[in-house]
Amino acid sequence: MPLKRREFLSGSASLSVAGYAGLAGLPFSLPAAAADVGGYRALVCLFLLGGLDCHDTVIPFDQASYDEYAGIRFELLSQYGNIGGGSTRDRARLLPLSASGNFGGREFALPEELAGIKGLYDAGNAAIVGNVGPLIGPVSRAEVLAETAVLPKRLFSHNDQQSTWASSAPEGAQFGWGGRFADAVLAAGGNSVQPEFSAVTTLADRLFVTGEQTVPYQVGVRGAARLQALEALQGARGTTEGEARYQLLRDHFLAADFSSSNLLSTDYRNAMASAVTTNELYDSALAAAPQLSTPFPQGNLGGQLGAVARSIAARQELGVTRQVFFVALGGFDTHSSQVLQLPTLQREIDAAVVAFYAAMEELQVADEVTLFTASDFGRTLAVNGDGTDHGWAGHHFVIGQSVNGGDIYGTIPEATLGHSQDAGGGRLIPTHSVEQYAAPLGQWFGLNAAELNTALPNLAGQGGSDLTYI
Repeated sequence: MPLKRREFLSGSASLSVAGYAGLAGLPFSLPAAAADVGGYRALVCLFLLGGLDCHDTVIPFDQASYDEYAGIRFELLSQYGNIGGGSTRDRARLLPLSASGNFGGREFALPEELAGIKGLYDAGNAAIVGNVGPLIGPVSRAEVLAETAVLPKRLFSHNDQQSTWASSAPEGAQFGWGGRFADAVLAAGGNSVQPEFSAVTTLADRLFVTGEQTVPYQVGVRGAARLQALEALQGARGTTEGEARYQLLRDHFLAADFSSSNLLSTDYRNAMASAVTTNELYDSALAAAPQLSTPFPQGNLGGQLGAVARSIAARQELGVTRQVFFVALGGFDTHSSQVLQLPTLQREIDAAVVAFYAAMEELQVADEVTLFTASDFGRTLAVNGDGTDHGWAGHHFVIGQSVNGGDIYGTIPEATLGHSQDAGGGRLIPTHSVEQYAAPLGQWFGLNAAELNTALPNLAGQGGSDLTYI
């Protein structure tokens, strides 16, 4: 049975329901909706901050395309094997992919750093969705070059494109589509026991998992995020005096005797009290949940995905039927030293994602959890010496047992310059928008057509989505 807040707080200072972080901003009654909230499902967004080089991730493999690619990227590829820490992009060492789509005889491969994801792909548990990026509507190369195209605002800007991927609007947007997916679940009566755990982030970046009703909950790699003052007293709790000091400070944060008519003071009190009790509730749920034996790799992303896995293990204790998670890894703005940076990052992604998938198998929810990648933008096919510059569309992975894996969806433009999807320098013009990429995830999550159009307001104007990767 899930741990209920009123049971958890039994014997503690009483709190107003308004102090509960996950309910901040919730109306007293939610509108009726038809989202399917049966069973359990979770979406995990892995955001690759800085702009992943899709050309150095999904690589042309048939001989003619590879030769064209290698010619354009000669300066970059010649550095692999010399300063790439043993990495190479030699065709003989690439990992070829099978694909059923019509690519005109062209073939593709992954670099050897992604061998684990390649294994998931071959087993039918991972797919690639090609040439995805922010769009308002279809645009042509001619319109882009003539500067007559209607384009998303501030293309090629890191902050704005990260925001556009998360919310369909540049920096300053309030709500993300992950949060809006969670809104639809709340409106349908899902996650009604403890809605504060509907949307979870491992970072201060909260936009993707912020909805109009959904307030994201931030966790650390070891459990709930910590209040440093309370954390500093944890070690002294073994003594009577140490425990008394801890409880005195905890009572101070709970502000049980607080009384004020000042709205700002009341909001601050409620936020502080909720931070303490929600964190304690989360840690108690994790302690009561099955403990994972799957090891996660050391490092930033391994820690984050390990934290997500432990939260999923506690799904019953947390009382949630649907969850949206946000994790991220930085370092992909490879204007220089790409052969040093990118293979290392790809290895980190591979190890962490493979461990996460194994943990989902251990929990027997690999068909109920779907991980997908996102990034600011792709990068140019043309090189600038030892790196690449900001692009537009990119290629992405979707991983889980519910995925129609072992295939490539969308399009992979030719590895040449000047083709119909080239905005200049090998910046790929998207053939599928972020909303079209997101729509199958939302449908799998349980949203109906009306709810999808609310969560993804540009989707209807883009003609919906024809992607069938899940």
